[in-house]
Amino acid sequence: MANALPMDRQAVYDEYERVRQTFHRLLDSASGTDLARPTDGTRWNNEQLLWHMLFGYVVTARLLFLVRVFGQLPVGVGKAFARLLDAATVPFDVINYLGPCGAVKVYGPRRMGAAFDRLINSLSGKLAAEREDDLVRGMHYPVRWDPFFKDFMTLADIYRYPTQHFDFHHAQLTLDGDPLTPPSDTAEHQKPPQDG
Repeated sequence: MANALPMDRQAVYDEYERVRQTFHRLLDSASGTDLARPTDGTRWNNEQLLWHMLFGYVVTARLLFLVRVFGQLPVGVGKAFARLLDAATVPFDVINYLGPCGAVKVYGPRRMGAAFDRLINSLSGKLAAEREDDLVRGMHYPVRWDPFFKDFMTLADIYRYPTQHFDFHHAQLTLDGDPLTPPSDTAEHQKPPQDG
């Protein structure tokens, strides 16, 4: 661990700024019809998936706390915790799906944009304050919960996680005028969300 290369913090800041601009562009250009359209590969509509993309950054703030706690404990404790969470994958998937369905009734596009800005600013500030030796601490994760969870992830990995999650789901949006996500009229709309 002591020989690990320093994290490229500027690359993470640049990614955060890229997704911030992308998120606002998506929200600002989407009509009500766009937001209600089914996505490609999930059971959510575009508005619900946008909220789920935002929620990836909410989750990251909680994951940072967990890494700090479990990074100080014996490895076996973290492994046991990850196994316990993996065993609870089915109820997690249900909650993960229903969360955005309810959240969009409270959070409209304008509130989502403001929340996204706050989260990006908060994560950037936290990353700036991290010590290099803390960034290499890590813990075991429930790999069945998310395609971007690895068995063991460091604090540095967690700072990168929400943007990987964002980019993955960006490709499933079916918003007009978004060159990365052409609309699809296939049966893919009926698939469950890829990460739950």
